[in-house]
Amino acid sequence: MPDSSNPSGPRKIGKLTVTMDRNLCIGAASCIAVAPKTWALDNEAKAIFLDTAEEESSEAIIDSAKACPVAAIIIQDESGRQIYP
Repeated sequence: MPDSSNPSGPRKIGKLTVTMDRNLCIGAASCIAVAPKTWALDNEAKAIFLDTAEEESSEAIIDSAKACPVAAIIIQDESGRQIYP
């Protein structure tokens, strides 16, 4: 079930803050292949957060950002430093 209040973030998942840039997202779905508990595509073919994102490992979330062909997933660490891209 998507988080309808804030489907693109920023969202705190563990120690990471994750944001999906809807303007960059092209719906490639590579993030879903890597982190299926975190991402889904909405009716505009844009990636959105799932309520199960908390169950995903930090490594899988970072890998999902790295898998994105257009670097639409921005990740910050607990101090607010951008760690990807």
